Amino acid sequence: MHPTPEELAVWRMLHRAQVQIAGRLEEDLITAHDLPLASYEVLLRLSEAPGLRLRMNDLAHRVLLSRSGLTRLVDRLQREGLVSREACESDARGLYAVLTAAGEARVEEATPVYLQGIRRHFLDLLDPDDVGRCREMLAKLGVV
Repeated sequence: MHPTPEELAVWRMLHRAQVQIAGRLEEDLITAHDLPLASYEVLLRLSEAPGLRLRMNDLAHRVLLSRSGLTRLVDRLQREGLVSREACESDARGLYAVLTAAGEARVEEATPVYLQGIRRHFLDLLDPDDVGRCREMLAKLGVV
């Protein structure tokens, strides 16, 4: 059964909301730190990882990028000195992306702008009950 016009409208609104909010967060990060949102997400995920490193496949999954897209992004971050690569000892074909000291400093500097953006572009526009309902709805969709 095809979605109803109302159901399609909700789907499109959800997609537009995600794209618009992400775009605003990216504008904030670029303006304040010359750091695109995807780059920030990679640095953040590495900063949260044990040993400040993740296998490239795991990192791609966490930041919702294709393996090739992540490779290109990590290449740029490596040229900027924010990330390095290390071989995986247990798998000769595997690589780790590793957060450098410069990358750690950059993500620490940018995080307040990111968090303020989430507050300004999303959370402040909702009531506390809305946030709870939103969480419940996303959980039903299997979003974790």
